Amino acid sequence: MNRRFLPTRHILLVEDNPDDIFLMKMAFEESTVPNHLHVVEDGEEALNFLRKKNPYSQSPRPHLILLDLNLPRIKGLDVLEQIKLDNDLKDIPVMILTTSNYEDDILKSYQRYANSYITKPVDFDDFIKMIRFIEHFWFNVVTLPPHDY
Repeated sequence: MNRRFLPTRHILLVEDNPDDIFLMKMAFEESTVPNHLHVVEDGEEALNFLRKKNPYSQSPRPHLILLDLNLPRIKGLDVLEQIKLDNDLKDIPVMILTTSNYEDDILKSYQRYANSYITKPVDFDDFIKMIRFIEHFWFNVVTLPPHDY
């Protein structure tokens, strides 16, 4: 399929680790799906972005949120809960992408209606493969809700 005829997908990455941000940017730049990766580094910024509060008053509604759990200011689980309790945001898919493989974090994420939970791989090649899988699954396999309503 020709890349230029595909709609641009907006992805919100909520991540405070500079190395992971760099890897995500690299991986999504090589994407087969046109995308714009928006990055915020803490939970408060994420909620401001989603609610279009300054300085994010012109922010687009993301097609997908990649959410780390271990964030400054407002923790990832609290961000997830606020998203899923907000009628204007709850239908945006939220994928937990974290280093934690604790059963309690996994359970609490799904109890707060996370759409998926992935533990970040340590190996660079595995990390890139994971991003390719995310991209393929969410933008080629899954049917997402209408974006502009």
